[in-house]
Amino acid sequence: MALPKAKQDATDARLADLEIPVSGGWSLAARQDAAERLVQMGLPQPRDEYWRFTRPKDLIAPEAPAAAPMDESDENPVFSDKGACTLVFRDGVFDADASDGDLPAGVAITRLAVSQDNDIDWASALYGKLELEGQTPVQRPLAALNTAFATDGLIIDVTDKVETPILIRYVHERDDSDPVLHHLVRLHADTELTLLEVGAPGARCNTVMEVDVANDATLHHVRDQGRNHDRRTNTHAFAKLGARSTYKSFTLSLNGALSRNEQIVSFTGDDAVAHVAGAAIGDGKNDPVHHDDTVFVTHDALRCESRQVFKKVLKNGAVGVFQGKILVKKDAQKTDGYQISQSLLLDDDSQFLAKPELEIYADDVACSHGSTTGAIDEDALFYLRSRGVPKPRAEDLLVLSFLAEALQEIEDETLADELNERLAAWLGRHAV
Repeated sequence: MALPKAKQDATDARLADLEIPVSGGWSLAARQDAAERLVQMGLPQPRDEYWRFTRPKDLIAPEAPAAAPMDESDENPVFSDKGACTLVFRDGVFDADASDGDLPAGVAITRLAVSQDNDIDWASALYGKLELEGQTPVQRPLAALNTAFATDGLIIDVTDKVETPILIRYVHERDDSDPVLHHLVRLHADTELTLLEVGAPGARCNTVMEVDVANDATLHHVRDQGRNHDRRTNTHAFAKLGARSTYKSFTLSLNGALSRNEQIVSFTGDDAVAHVAGAAIGDGKNDPVHHDDTVFVTHDALRCESRQVFKKVLKNGAVGVFQGKILVKKDAQKTDGYQISQSLLLDDDSQFLAKPELEIYADDVACSHGSTTGAIDEDALFYLRSRGVPKPRAEDLLVLSFLAEALQEIEDETLADELNERLAAWLGRHAV
């Protein structure tokens, strides 16, 4: 079936100057398949069901809209004191000189861009696989574009319980940078890793992470997307969970002209746990802010637990979006699925658009979802002010309290505390 003209024209324009960046190697077949699938499905348009709240124009344009790098020197780099092994990408290009820290025992890391001539059987089997599976029942053409045209990324193989975190630090310097990065993460059985991501990869970025968590393994994923006002960000994380495995992912997003983060989680082994959470805060006073979290969790195993906890604080015309779905298949009995999305609107100009969904085919489950939008509690504000707390400080305390439930999804309290401090600093800069 032919694509609608607008979709066809947008796809042709975006692909006109793109080439699969390898002439051979283990990822070539997956890249070619993704490129063919992309041509067939076309790039997203505003009429597409999962894009009706977020206009994809800036994400599919042939060239990245200009975004001036932001000086964040007024704050210490996030997670800089965690003793992590740090790997730096500068506008999507790996910077070996800026990277530091010894690679801990129990983990092997190589780069996608330099691995094509190596024999990495597991990477060949994983690259593009979870992205392909994640195209059903919802098409994700920007993820297919990434699989086809990613220029670099990390291939992370975890064979033990690793105490030292791995930190991917992104640095944005050019106002026209447009990186496309693809990461692979495999955790063998009974292993554990903390993976941190910090910063904006570029003026516009498209990143995909495919995560294979084997039986009894645990991945803690925490990312801070920075506070660059002009950035356009599109991310996908595809996670497959084995029996008794754990996947916990948290994202902090401050401002940003356009941010869309997608999480696609599939339970394939019994008794697994997945918690996906996020806190977003945006002030549209000087620059537009649009933040979209789109989550799809598929339960296809027994006694699995999933949690989705998303909080957004919006002011001065900022827009927040949440689209979350829990799909429970017929044999996924004893499923425990929880989903909550809430927004705090600090004025009448901002808006929160939500689409929570449950689709359940098993008959022995405990699933719930909820979505609320509201203003600051006037009684709580009055209580704080009556005890001598100035109004701006009282409002900040109530905002931090509102976001606390999402931050509590981070298992490492020191990481949660550092992000909470970052939120408090942002509120201080954006006081009325």
